[in-house]
Amino acid sequence: MPRPEPRIEKLFPNGLMTSNLSRHLSSLETEAIVILRETAAAFERPVLMYSIGKDSSVLLHLCRKAFHPAKIPFTALHIDTTWKFRDMITHRNRMAAELDLNLVVHTNRKAIEDGIHPISSGSSVYTREMKTKALRDALDAGKFDAAIGGARRDEEPSRSKERIFSVRGPNHSWDPRRQRPELWHLYNPQIAPDETMRVFPLSNWTELDVWEYILAEDIPVVPLYFAKKRPVVERSGSLIMIDDDRLEILPGEQRKEIVIRFRSLGCYPLSAAVLSDAASVADIVEELRTTRQSERAGRLIDADEVSSMERKKREGYF
Repeated sequence: MPRPEPRIEKLFPNGLMTSNLSRHLSSLETEAIVILRETAAAFERPVLMYSIGKDSSVLLHLCRKAFHPAKIPFTALHIDTTWKFRDMITHRNRMAAELDLNLVVHTNRKAIEDGIHPISSGSSVYTREMKTKALRDALDAGKFDAAIGGARRDEEPSRSKERIFSVRGPNHSWDPRRQRPELWHLYNPQIAPDETMRVFPLSNWTELDVWEYILAEDIPVVPLYFAKKRPVVERSGSLIMIDDDRLEILPGEQRKEIVIRFRSLGCYPLSAAVLSDAASVADIVEELRTTRQSERAGRLIDADEVSSMERKKREGYF
């Protein structure tokens, strides 16, 4: 019978959790903290992307540990499409207040004035205008030279091509052929005047790692991750939650209430729920030990075109 994995106790006073991390999670945590500190030291104006999801919640927690007892030294940037779940915005505002974050919220107002809509405009056009262009504009406006995000290599095939320190060319373009080798955890944060950097401290984590870490560290997350009876419509084989009265019920669709949860959160008309009874973090960890479906299977924007995510990333999407 295999011996249980040793656990490492880490103590953090003044509001940071005391946890017993497995050696595996402790190694991932240490790697991420080193990356965050390297980013703070190497760049003049780094920014922390805050999408409000589970990965950015872990990233926020790691930032607190990396720079404790000082405040998080990064501006937190949220790209708000105005179609996020209401629970996400409530959680964002609560965390910003509790942690005294320097939070910047940016929205592509011109796209809204032009009538860009997640359903009627199509997910490809909507993502380009409300997410990709909004992000590029916000990074340019803030003169940020590095953007820290919670993307992981196990999420989606194009993300597996990323380096931890991922160079972006003019207009935040991404070319996987220009990425630098990162052998033996040696990083190259140098950039030319027309370049910026994307930094991914959670690159080597898996979805299960993230949830096991959330469980160990008792990190608050959006309640939509937990199973509960919620109103939905079934659309093209996906369960879309009715979060407000802006979602038009199409002919042939019927509102019903069933027990669902979300594995990935985004704009609610483009984020499909999953059938699940996992109502706690421990339940989610147990569920993920047996599931074989990708967490981003419910993100409709990933499959709106052939090689959709890679094309979006080349244009500047995170």
